[in-house]
Amino acid sequence: MFVDKSMIKKVVTIGRDTGIIEIKSLMKEYGIRHLPVVDKNSNLIGIVTDRDIRSAMPSILLDDFDSAEVRGKLAGLTAKDIMTKEPTTVSPTYTLQDVLLLMQDKKVGAFPVVDKDGKLKGIISIRDLMRAFINVLGIGEPGTLLGILAEQKVGEMKKIVDAVTEENISFGSILVARYWDDSKRALFIYLLTNNVGKIKRKLTGMGYKLIDPMEWYIDQLPKNE
Repeated sequence: MFVDKSMIKKVVTIGRDTGIIEIKSLMKEYGIRHLPVVDKNSNLIGIVTDRDIRSAMPSILLDDFDSAEVRGKLAGLTAKDIMTKEPTTVSPTYTLQDVLLLMQDKKVGAFPVVDKDGKLKGIISIRDLMRAFINVLGIGEPGTLLGILAEQKVGEMKKIVDAVTEENISFGSILVARYWDDSKRALFIYLLTNNVGKIKRKLTGMGYKLIDPMEWYIDQLPKNE
């Protein structure tokens, strides 16, 4: 899964001299929180976020932003005054997994996508990632998520897949997660059916332990040293 297949290509952009009033209006109009700043050749030179606007404006002004007095005080403030220069960017050839890890590391909600020459090609946000993963995992279709605890050894996943397909049940997706016991893995299978009573009994009869996905949480995993 690559960025160029999931990014927003028609990006709303601003120039370095765009005023803060216009910036805030554009964010409101398009329902966005990130505006790349580009030069006349579409080279990325910065980015303005809603956080940048809040940081540049006292809360008392934000509360009364539409008043003529406040707008007058802010008339001279432009993108170049508040933008983040040289923001973190990603390439169209990055994978979505790369972007997800980078978002976690940088603690930001979107990245401009640029080519090797620094020209803006798109923007990808956490919303785009969610949409892409929902599509890939098949969870947009009606179904049921099952959690299964299995031994960490070759052939275990095939046994589970065979058991399910023998019941003529289709898969939406399969995810494998680490477990606190290194000899085991937690498998989460999304089945495109709500009638899972029979397969649950079958898997239990095969010796597998079913776990509740709703009770699964990351703190169960061993901490990295």
